[in-house]
Amino acid sequence: ALGTGGGNVFSQIAAAFLLQYYTDTALIGAGAVATMFLICRVFDGISDLLMGGIIDKTRSKLGKARPWLIASGPLSLLGIVLLMNVPMGLSEGGKLAYAYITYIFMAVIVYTIYGIANTAMLPLMTKNPEEHTMLATFSAIGNNAIGLVAGSAITPLVMNLGWKSASIILGLVACVLILISGLLNKEVDAEENAAKKENIPMSKQLPAVLKNKYFFLLLLVGAFSLLMNANAIGAQIYYCNLVLGNMGFMSTLMIAGQLPGLLILFLMPYISNKYSKQTFLLIGSIFLIIGFVICGLAGANTTLLVIGTVVRSLGAGPLLSAVFALVPDVVEYGYWKFGIRSEGLISSAQSVGSKVGIGLGSALTGWILAAVHYDPTVMEQSEAVVNAVKFDFTWLGAIISVVILVVVLMLNVEKYANQYRKERN
Repeated sequence: ALGTGGGNVFSQIAAAFLLQYYTDTALIGAGAVATMFLICRVFDGISDLLMGGIIDKTRSKLGKARPWLIASGPLSLLGIVLLMNVPMGLSEGGKLAYAYITYIFMAVIVYTIYGIANTAMLPLMTKNPEEHTMLATFSAIGNNAIGLVAGSAITPLVMNLGWKSASIILGLVACVLILISGLLNKEVDAEENAAKKENIPMSKQLPAVLKNKYFFLLLLVGAFSLLMNANAIGAQIYYCNLVLGNMGFMSTLMIAGQLPGLLILFLMPYISNKYSKQTFLLIGSIFLIIGFVICGLAGANTTLLVIGTVVRSLGAGPLLSAVFALVPDVVEYGYWKFGIRSEGLISSAQSVGSKVGIGLGSALTGWILAAVHYDPTVMEQSEAVVNAVKFDFTWLGAIISVVILVVVLMLNVEKYANQYRKERN
């Protein structure tokens, strides 16, 4: 729970505040930033697969994923501080180059190491399916609870202390939480794996993973879920500023957008064990669609906006947690069908999906703002800018949520569980 929450500190920064920091504080063009987000995601997909293969090949007394999780703690501190301190004396081109370098370091390298190691720990800590669900539940609770605190705290931190001090505080929090998880959690077969000399080459592992259709469905659900979430949160700060005329309402929406999603997670073990994790995901998809529609009808009505955001949160909670819980199922399915166990590479599906989603979600907001000629230096924005922000924050999310529902309907990997368990026994 703590380790996943530590990683979500960066996710909150990337999804909700980084675009606005680049455009309004560092004064880099929205279109250039959006393109940067997209280009970096190309490298991200490659780095995720490489890191998944590295974890599968790692042999140490600490285990396969745990050493990398520990290493990602201090690297996260460094990356967050560098990311949020663009030198203002540089030209716009120089500032964009600095943004590229630091964003690639944090998102493509550091967060890749963290994300895949943290996800791979789930199937490595226990072989018990019910414990997988329980661990995933605690992980999701930590993710949402710490994300709620971090997301709500960033605005007052920045307003009172500035970006530099805020980045140091946020980086330290992320570092400490990740280290606690890495140092205290253990892999069940760490010593056995360390003694093994056999290493399955990537040339055999990768084709087996790529033949696993649930690897791609897991990737798609993760990508579209984070795309939906990052785009909504990224547009939210502009919505508060331009539609509501109240930047302080951002903290209210951050709480409304995360606290209900945290509470519904306590139902995941019951629903998953009685029905399936897919059922939990389907419930989440339907709540998402309803929540975005309510927000679309709200306009400047803050009461209706909070209600819609709460309903949306009830949908996002399952989507951002049950997918993580399905990783062990996809690992076991792949082992059953193709004879190769690849916790690292399968975990890269969740990592690739989440980071592609966050990157594209933030990029979408940037491209939409650039298309309607958003200018942070003017006092009053055009009607086209305001309408674009309204669409971006509401109806676009509803469209993406329908796509998520369709993909979730195909993610029925759990139906094979009894079959491969029976054959194994």
